[in-house]
Amino acid sequence: MGELVVLVTASTQEEALLIGRRLVEKKLVACATVVPHVTSIFEWEGTVTEERECFMVLKSNSDAYPALEAEVKAIHSYEVPEILALPVVRGSSAYLTWLHAAVKVPNEPG
Repeated sequence: MGELVVLVTASTQEEALLIGRRLVEKKLVACATVVPHVTSIFEWEGTVTEERECFMVLKSNSDAYPALEAEVKAIHSYEVPEILALPVVRGSSAYLTWLHAAVKVPNEPG
């Protein structure tokens, strides 16, 4: 089971908090850090756009990722939400132990 940092943007702080809280409650992430008031510049449907968003840093693992992605897509307001999973190369052993204990892989007993 490889640890992941998953990056997600949301349209508002309220939406980011809702998504983060839901993922923690369902034990799909150990922690959701919400960073309000970021600016994203991107091209969408042929137009360069600048939007105020909230940025989330989610800590999880690769076994929980499919359910995490499905949950974000189910409640996110964007047609194509940003969901990027990056592998954790190294981390504090105490933190990684806590992360493993906090994330429950769907369909895993216990």
